Formats: sequence, structure tokens, C-alpha cells
Amino acid sequence: MLKNALKILNKIEENGFKAYIVGGFVRDYVLGINSKDVDIATSATPKDIMEIFKNSVLPKVEYGSVTLYIKDERYEITTFRKEIRYINNRKPIEIEYIDDLLEDLKRRDFKMNTLCMDKAGKIIDLFDGKKDIENKVINTVGDSDYKFSQDSLRILRAIRFATILNFKLSDEVKNAIINNKYLLKNLSYNRKKQELDKIFSSNNSKYGVELLLELELDKELEIYNLDKINLSNDIIGIWASLDISEGYKHEFSSSEKEIIKYVKIVLETGITNYSLYKYGLYTNQIVANMNHIDKSKIVGLYESLPIKSRKELDITANDIERILNKKKGPFLRDIFDNIEKEVINRKLENKKEVIEEYILNNYS
Repeated sequence: MLKNALKILNKIEENGFKAYIVGGFVRDYVLGINSKDVDIATSATPKDIMEIFKNSVLPKVEYGSVTLYIKDERYEITTFRKEIRYINNRKPIEIEYIDDLLEDLKRRDFKMNTLCMDKAGKIIDLFDGKKDIENKVINTVGDSDYKFSQDSLRILRAIRFATILNFKLSDEVKNAIINNKYLLKNLSYNRKKQELDKIFSSNNSKYGVELLLELELDKELEIYNLDKINLSNDIIGIWASLDISEGYKHEFSSSEKEIIKYVKIVLETGITNYSLYKYGLYTNQIVANMNHIDKSKIVGLYESLPIKSRKELDITANDIERILNKKKGPFLRDIFDNIEKEVINRKLENKKEVIEEYILNNYS
């Protein structure tokens, strides 16, 4: 991506504008991390960019930014700007286009994210971002209290970056987070969950959770048992171990909600033949992972089940009606539930004549 990004810079500058790669891509480049997220800052306006790159698009939600695709690669091109006024401690609602890289960088969150790269591939460091990277510490650009009060999402971004990069938070940043953490309640559950997903799924998630607890963000985030979180390798399993506000539950798909519900049940009952049959292999593998049980054992148990669905039972509703000389009714469900359990637990052989005899002895 770097090669194409530098070509974009050169093309913008050939048209008389300034342009730089900024932010996370340059930070990761310095850290030796492969990144696929390229942001470009330029003195060109969105209208200028769309004239230079005919295949670029202007997203409705990102005012002042233009998206350019080269094959499957995505490049976000944003005009130098000042953010004059924020709303709800989150979104800038008044901006001013400028022609000054330094002023544009002042609006950014952390010093390590102010690193830039010019069209020749040279790193530009106007805020000692490299120094923070070398010291593995996170500092804000300017006053930390002001930065977090402007945009409360930066609080979770600070925790996320510290977690993923294994960096420390400076004392000023920690104190500012404590002073402004109450603002997290105004942040949408969607944005909170997005950041928490990245923290929880990181290889360094234990450190991230420790920071959340140290700074007492669990209360503001409405997670009521964060100290009991189960940091498994499955993000659904992690959320299933948490007692959370109803607001988060709207951020899960219906299938995810169902899996979380089943995981909670299996955590209480334990992994059994019946739980494997009733809730499926994936749900039980999540629980196995949470309990540090070898997943291959769970696969083996599942594969050895006598049946894997009710359709595999060697008896039909018509058979049961005939045997008991009864018309279809609610009793059928109870009988099928019972037969399933008996077959799954290998107390009853899945053969028609055996099941018929069992029904006659127990339900006639």
C-alpha cells in the first residue's frame, strides 16, 4: 500500500497541493507493523481531490474526506482543517479548511499519531511522536483534559492503543481520563462496543482490562463484573461472561444474542451430550475455550453423538399417534423431548421397535 500511497501524494502535489500520509499508518511503519489503513492529509479540498481522482467518492458521513479505491485498497483523503466546535463531547460540527499541516496535526488525539510521511517517504515529526514511540508511552497532543472533554471516544482509544501496542499511559493522560470518564455515558453503545471488542480480542487483553479497572471505567461503561471477565479467544464468549447494560445488547445480531444465551446456559450446566445436541458444536466450543478444555475433545464428543437432530430419530409423529391411538396434540412434544434425551444419553437405542416399546411402556 505504501507504494500506491506515495503515488497518490505525488499526483496531488503535481496539481499544486500539499499532501502527506498521516496517523496510524506512519506510526505502524515506524513500529514495523504492517498496516492496511492509509489516511492522507492534504491542502486540496474534497472538490479538488474529486477532480484529480475521477474514481474517488465522497462519503455522506465523513464531511471533508474523500475515499479513493485502488483495486481492493482503500485510501482516506482529508483536507487540512481546524475543528472549531464539538457537539455531545464527540463530533465536530463546525470545521474550517486550512492550508497548514501543523495546525491540522494539532487537532489529532495522540502525539504518536501525528507522524507524517511526505511524497519521498521521509518521516516528518513535529510533535515528538517518535520519542513517545521509543518510550512506549501515550501522550495527547496538547492538554489532555481538553482533548478528552472534546471527544470522549479518545478515552477508549487511549486504552485500546495502550493495550494493542503494550504502551503506558502518561500520568497526565491517566489523570485526564479519571477527570473526564463520566463523559463515557454519553458515548453510543455502538462506539463503546467497537473499542471494547478491539481491547478484549487483543493478545494483550489482560493489560487492557487491568487499565479499565485501574481507572474505574467499568462503572461508566456499565459493565458490572469486569473483574470476573473470562478472556477466552472468542469475543462472543468474552461478552457472554460479562454482566452488561441492556444498551449493549442492541449492538449484537439476533444470532449472536442467541449464542450468548446458549453459552450462559452451558456455562451453568457444563458440557454434556445433551448440551452438544441442543446448543450445537460452536456454542460448546466457546465454553470449552473459556474453561481451557481441548476443543478437539469437544469435536470428538459431538461426532460420536447418536443423533444430531430430531429428524434422525427413528420414529415419526404419525408412528406415535398410531401406537397410542391418539390424534396429534401437545403431548407429542413432551414425548419427543423425552426420547431425544434418552437417545442422546444412550439410555435408549435409536431403533424404531425399541422406541415403540419404550413409548408403550411409558405413555400408554
